Amino acid sequence: MTGRGGAGAPIQTLDRSERPETVENAPEVVTAIRSDYPEPLWIQAATLIHHQIEEGALKAGARLPPERELCQRLGISRVTLRKALNQLVEAGVLNASHGRGWYVAKKTVKREWPNTLESFSETAARMGLEPQSEVLRAEIVPASFDEAEELSIAPGTDLFHLERVRLLSEVPIALDMTQIALSVLPDICKADFTRDSLYSTLAEAGIEPVRADSTMEAREADAGEARHLRIAEGKPLLVMHQLAFDTAERPLFTSTIKYAGERYRLRTSFARPQAFGRSRG
Repeated sequence: MTGRGGAGAPIQTLDRSERPETVENAPEVVTAIRSDYPEPLWIQAATLIHHQIEEGALKAGARLPPERELCQRLGISRVTLRKALNQLVEAGVLNASHGRGWYVAKKTVKREWPNTLESFSETAARMGLEPQSEVLRAEIVPASFDEAEELSIAPGTDLFHLERVRLLSEVPIALDMTQIALSVLPDICKADFTRDSLYSTLAEAGIEPVRADSTMEAREADAGEARHLRIAEGKPLLVMHQLAFDTAERPLFTSTIKYAGERYRLRTSFARPQAFGRSRG
């Protein structure tokens, strides 16, 4: 989910220092997958192939070795390999040619999030990925003074708390904590947030979030966050807090999203006002 000032995208890659070992200057994909690594095997395979493309070992337009050979070199099944290769096709890194094999794309297509307010599910669908959610908490509690002030409601107002682990293709990307006044969406408890999107649930009730104020900070994951995200304690998180507004500029909900740093990229752009340049001469 992104705010108006920037764009981000979930990335399913390993930190360079944590990637399985590769052979330097290899003309083809030569490596061994680490079965003891917490990341799924197909993500490790996709990361390794992508890394060799980035390093120039696999040139644009080059054909990858046959699937059987890749499976032997990587030590994985064909099903796992094809999942990795299809992910790279979705990312614009590879092209598939039926009956001929897999080729390095001549021009990598970067699929970033736009500078718009977009739900996690909407982003996943646009990128050709499958979103899933594990609900950790879904209950109604009285709003605290701080929560009430942020949402412009009275303290003690019924507030729906929703906490989820957000996943892409079964890989945890973020922890998502949302608070919304029950008066905004009285039937929210009927939604099944293991499959339902908050944004689609709001849309069905005729409610549309049109903008969000966002703040971001980096910090280390504590033991609980690390457990849910399947990362090591102390690993970096990118924490985004948002306050969403409706068309009448009324606060709708707050959300705090804690992204696993190695699986998320934030991209933004800045423009220098013309007045600055003129005043400098």
